[in-house]
Amino acid sequence: MSDEYILEMRNIVKEFPGVKALNDVNFKVRRGEIHCLVGENGAGKSTLMKVLSGVWKYGTYTGDIVLDGEVQQFKSIADSEAKGIAIIYQELALFPELSVYENIFMGHEIMKGKQIDWNETIVQSKEYLKKVRLDVNPAWQVKRLNTGKQQLVEIAKALSKNCRLLIFDEPTSSLNEDDSENLLNIMRELRDQGITCIMISHKLREVTAIADTITVLRDGSTICSLDAKTDDISEANIIKHMVGRTIDDIYPKRLEKNVGNVMFEVRNLSAEDRATGRQILKDVSFNVRAGEIVGLQGLMGAGRTECALAVFGNPYKYKITSGDVWLDGEPVHFKTPKQAIKKGLAYVSEDRKGNGLVLIQDVRYNTTISNLEELINKISIDENKEIGVANKYKKEINIKTPTVAQKVGNLSGGNQQKVQIAKWLFSHPKVLILDEPTRGIDVGAKFEIYSIMNELVKQGMSIIMISSELPEVLGMSDRLYVMSEGKITGQLDIEDATEEKVMKMAINA
Repeated sequence: MSDEYILEMRNIVKEFPGVKALNDVNFKVRRGEIHCLVGENGAGKSTLMKVLSGVWKYGTYTGDIVLDGEVQQFKSIADSEAKGIAIIYQELALFPELSVYENIFMGHEIMKGKQIDWNETIVQSKEYLKKVRLDVNPAWQVKRLNTGKQQLVEIAKALSKNCRLLIFDEPTSSLNEDDSENLLNIMRELRDQGITCIMISHKLREVTAIADTITVLRDGSTICSLDAKTDDISEANIIKHMVGRTIDDIYPKRLEKNVGNVMFEVRNLSAEDRATGRQILKDVSFNVRAGEIVGLQGLMGAGRTECALAVFGNPYKYKITSGDVWLDGEPVHFKTPKQAIKKGLAYVSEDRKGNGLVLIQDVRYNTTISNLEELINKISIDENKEIGVANKYKKEINIKTPTVAQKVGNLSGGNQQKVQIAKWLFSHPKVLILDEPTRGIDVGAKFEIYSIMNELVKQGMSIIMISSELPEVLGMSDRLYVMSEGKITGQLDIEDATEEKVMKMAINA
């Protein structure tokens, strides 16, 4: 192995019952580079990194991990960390009730005799926080920090373990644009300091902006590695390698648009947070017509999700204090989601794992749970009918699962999202609110979700799409509204919308 490479994974094979997750994968990483690992959901990216980081220990896979020219046999995460490898997962591994400094040195505490040296812990924590440009009091509880700052605490924690190879698994999936850009800049600084970074990401704009090398996996196999200096690393070329075909336009166009009357309208809506009494919506007005996709755009914290949950009848978090909601020409006021569902309003949660799906249950259960009344045969659920409904949506929206008896937690992110959409389609909505519909899913699955959206509006459904990805909103919407600080700050027809105009409205400039 050349000194040029810090890591080489040779002929890695990892199998689960009935599935070969990694099939003879080869992966080489140069010393001091940012190496992006891309591929569709289920391609094997996270599995490969779990092999590298010791989650899947030596003996549970075949092939070799070669680090600094030496073959490694990691039997635990601690073994890989001892060799300078650290991984930061999409779901952060922090203790929210503990302080920043306690989290940074959790598991490798600084000792003075038989006791923890808290003074030295705080001093060193400040140094690591400086390295990640996070200006917070290390004594603060982690729960006081937003997601972007918690991500930086995770990096400080990794650096405190003297890591040389730092792995990021979807690091910007839940960050706003400012926090995402800050994180990418920190990765560049770490590279310049000699720390090698591996990043798994579905956001190809970020990949092309930051990568020195890009490796593509597909169906558990290595497809290619692209050098940013010499190879074509355009999004179109990466997508072609990821999905095995060319996708000319990731945002499929609707050839026919049959926009009808206003189906859903919010007029002068104000709302407050029940727990704090803080006003979260201020005089919000917007509408969506039958057969139309309307985007709801804004920076994180602008009030988009709060608006959706308020009109959907969330009884615990948000209270509407004034304003009107109209659905299909009728004034409505939903006190519970059940009332909203019965009237034809559905909400696809941004948090599919936490709020959208029951991961330990199967596809059948999750598909039909929103409308069990339709399946009741006198006093019980008609199981044959339930299976029929689940199989119908499995086929119609191409949920990739061997059977509807498969647990949802075993599916890829894209297929989990399709199950969540199927759940709400079975409630037969007139208006469908999609909150971050493609968060954390690959480009091929995104294209399929967009195609489903186009087919639904072609059938006359109304869709409100909330998304933090501005190109997605511009690519899929017929019109869009921009929110800032709980207010609507602008409305644009898609023909007039540009990123610059939207961002100016989003910061209320």
